Amino acid sequence: MSADNATTPQIQGIYETHLTVADLKISIPFYRDILGLELAAEFPERRIAFFWVNGKKNAMLGLWETGTGPLKMRLHMAFRLSQEEMMRAPALLIHKGLKLHGFHGEPITEPIVIGWVPALSLYFNDPDGHSIEFLSVLDGEPDAAFGMRSHAEWKARG
Repeated sequence: MSADNATTPQIQGIYETHLTVADLKISIPFYRDILGLELAAEFPERRIAFFWVNGKKNAMLGLWETGTGPLKMRLHMAFRLSQEEMMRAPALLIHKGLKLHGFHGEPITEPIVIGWVPALSLYFNDPDGHSIEFLSVLDGEPDAAFGMRSHAEWKARG
């Protein structure tokens, strides 16, 4: 079955995603105070919290407390940022105590570039070990041969 634009709705992006967390009392301050998301609602009796991502018309993140059971699933999600914010993000996140890394887990202090997209990217973990990525798609042609290297190397290409 092909995705024919005449017969399928045109998806514009992901509105809502959810993560399981061990403790909402730890995760709420991380997503609110470190990442700057707006707490939309908290339901302590259900052990759930929701955050707006750039306002309620754009996206929502749900956190579901599962407790400290031995079986935990670690997930990945990416937040879209402007190029300007991507360049500011490393210093701000490091100042807040986060350890940033590139795609292969290498420590970084500036975004890497994923050449095949191309996009600026940086990774860090939340208190439960979920992989969080900040990403900004760059203008210009993809360069798959570039791989995933520093933004400085991307700019220095001939």
